Formats: sequence, C-alpha cells, structure tokens
Amino acid sequence: MSMFDKRKDNEPASEPSSFGAPAESKNQWMPENTARGTAMIGKTITIKGDISGEENLVIEGTVNGTVSLKGNDLTVGQSGRVTANLAANVVRIDGEVKGDIVGVEKVVVTKTGKVQGNIVGPRVTLEDGAKFKGSIDMDPSSAERSAATQAPKSVPSAAGGKPMSVDSKAGEAAGKA
Repeated sequence: MSMFDKRKDNEPASEPSSFGAPAESKNQWMPENTARGTAMIGKTITIKGDISGEENLVIEGTVNGTVSLKGNDLTVGQSGRVTANLAANVVRIDGEVKGDIVGVEKVVVTKTGKVQGNIVGPRVTLEDGAKFKGSIDMDPSSAERSAATQAPKSVPSAAGGKPMSVDSKAGEAAGKA
C-alpha cells in the first residue's frame, strides 16, 4: 500500500471525514463568488438612509434613501417597498420602487413589479403585467455614466429629498431625469 500512498513522508494518513473530504479542503467546494454571499433586508426591517456595498442584495423590507451596489446585483422582492434611487449591475424588481433605476447590465421589472421613476440600462425587460410610469433610456454608455454618478447627484433632483406619494407626485417623478 505504501507504493500508492503519496503522503507517506510529509503527512499522516487520515480517515476520510463524514463529508468525503478533509476539513482543510472545504473552502475549495464553495465557488468564489458565493463566498461573500447575498445580503438580505427582511420583511420587517425599515432602513432610512444610503446603502452601498460590494455584494448582492435582496430587499424584502422598506428602504428610503439610495442603494448603490457597484458591480453587484440588486433584487427588490415581492414584499419590498423602496423609495430610493437604485444603481447596480443587474436590477430585478418584484416589489414596488419609487425612484430612478440604473442597471449597468440590465433592469428587469417582473409581472409583480411596480416602478414609478426613470430606468437607465442597456437592456430593459418589462414582463407582462408589470406596472411602470416613467421613461426608459437604453443607451449602454448612459447606464455606465449614471451608475458612476447616481448616489451623489440624483437623489435630490429625482425625489426632492423626501418620499413621494403615489397620487400627488407621480407626474413630477416621471418628468425629472
């Protein structure tokens, strides 16, 4: 047997673990992009302020402010209620958003999604049943420029620094870009 044992001098022989791999090699099973994982804002969480980060984010709760995820994906879940400008690599809206959306790669508003604001991205999908009021700019260079300047400049002009009501400010939000 020692003829086939490659660890004979350097490492002690060990029993295989119950998972089929030695403990020190567990990290090699986890893909690199999931090491950081996806953050989640739960249904009962309310955040007032700016959110930024370098990981994917799912919003199921309420957010008022701005959300900027450089190079990562953002999902507003079905129970998510967001009054904010959003900027991310891929933006998926299953819930409700009042504010401008910038998707560097694409923006998807699903059949349960409701958006009141402007969308900028090279690829935009509005599924059958989605509700949308605003404008769409599908110029790829606009999305990259908008994502780079989204957080500092767009918040006051798009939302006036305060939450918008659906009835009284709908026309104003769609008219400003």
